[in-house]
Amino acid sequence: MWIFGYGSLIWRPGFAYEARQPGILHGFRRVFYQGSPDHRGVPDAPGRVVTLLPEPRASTFGVAFKLGASEQARVLGELDVREQGGYERHLLPIFSAEHDAPLIDEALVYLATRDNPHYLGEAPIEAIAHQVLQSHGPSGPNTEYVLRLAEALRAEGADDPHVFAIERALRQHLDDPSR
Repeated sequence: MWIFGYGSLIWRPGFAYEARQPGILHGFRRVFYQGSPDHRGVPDAPGRVVTLLPEPRASTFGVAFKLGASEQARVLGELDVREQGGYERHLLPIFSAEHDAPLIDEALVYLATRDNPHYLGEAPIEAIAHQVLQSHGPSGPNTEYVLRLAEALRAEGADDPHVFAIERALRQHLDDPSR
């Protein structure tokens, strides 16, 4: 079984795996539209984390992790808790940048849809950055999530204008707190 991560799983899977494979999920774009009342925020002040929204011509870079058979039930149980804030399981094909055929026929992907109770929706980049700056939860500051995701994407050679725009706005605020 393969698990495809496009957020914190990229840099912090939190489980043992047999193989790690960078890949691309077609037909979705990564956005900071999902609220996190349990990890990067609290119920009264949720943080913002990524989800994937359907978009026919979009592609999202991520990393797939192959689970050993003996670890699948335990890891899925842990991921179901980690991704409990509005995410649902989906099986989707993962591609490489070089080939038209799937690299992995079915990978488990956690997606939070627009109709889940924690979906915050679209907002201007500055508003997202402001909310991220104010949010902190049991997994740490929301800023850490954004900055580590941007760093991990760059390390893999991936481009994500939405993530990088929020990162830039955050860094401007961190460099000049009076903003």
